Amino acid sequence: MLNPEVKLEIRHLKLLAAVAEQGSVTEAGRRLHVTQSALSHQLRDAEEKLGTALFLRLGKKMVLTPAGEKMLVSARKVLDEMRAAESQIEGLNGGTRGVIRVSTECYTCYHWLPPVLKKFHAKFPGVEVNIVLEATSRPVEALLDGRLDVAVTSCVMRNTSLRLTPTCEDELVVVMGQHHHLAGSPHIQPRDLAGETVFCYPPKEESTLVLKVLRPARVEPGRVMEVPLTESIIDMISSGMGVALLARWAIRNYLASGKIVARPLSKSGFRRKWYAVTLRSQPMTPHVTEFLNLLARTCSMDSAA
Repeated sequence: MLNPEVKLEIRHLKLLAAVAEQGSVTEAGRRLHVTQSALSHQLRDAEEKLGTALFLRLGKKMVLTPAGEKMLVSARKVLDEMRAAESQIEGLNGGTRGVIRVSTECYTCYHWLPPVLKKFHAKFPGVEVNIVLEATSRPVEALLDGRLDVAVTSCVMRNTSLRLTPTCEDELVVVMGQHHHLAGSPHIQPRDLAGETVFCYPPKEESTLVLKVLRPARVEPGRVMEVPLTESIIDMISSGMGVALLARWAIRNYLASGKIVARPLSKSGFRRKWYAVTLRSQPMTPHVTEFLNLLARTCSMDSAA
């Protein structure tokens, strides 16, 4: 049985994305370097091919219909994959232009990127590195969906489609205010945290402290509260509102200020491994390989400091 014919072309997808983002055919035409009349003709052509309107024309404003919203999701995915494929193909033979889309599993980890980018762009000035913030909560899922080229994470699902490049190892410590009742302990056991308010990065359902420490020990926290920024977590903790399990490198400056104290989790401590994750189906271009090498060196230096 033959597959149904695809009715729209790449030009239609670019048009759909541009009009949706700009809100008008005129502005979309300027962005795509196409006349308004030509763009209007293309839009009518797309709507006729699909047999439905993609936009409602409210005065000068173009508003997506439900059908348009559905097509926009697919259009963006196709265009992203096309751009990524073109970038990778160009890099196969040592091309010096391209794009690397990257995201990490928490906002604090983005501080690794500036020194990496400085060295990387010195070697590959024509390669863009796009930081995809909206994929921060679930970078590996975004990678599998084709929305990323590199996901930096310590939580790796088992999937044969993924290629893992180890970058570094760091220590997670229990952090609390200097007057917290556990502050005088040399180290913290899971049972010590029973009933405590726990602060973590979102989503709280994936909290490392809860899933890998408290739950296996059958310890129940009093409350689990998700806070996306390390600075905000520190403010909560320093005021005595609870505890958190944070990377030692992420709180180095706060420890020096005396606002908080950090204690190892058990006598042996708690360490985790970080990986740069890519898709096995995607070739390792020279610029992606160099980006991963720089990331590994930078992360290792930072976590060891």
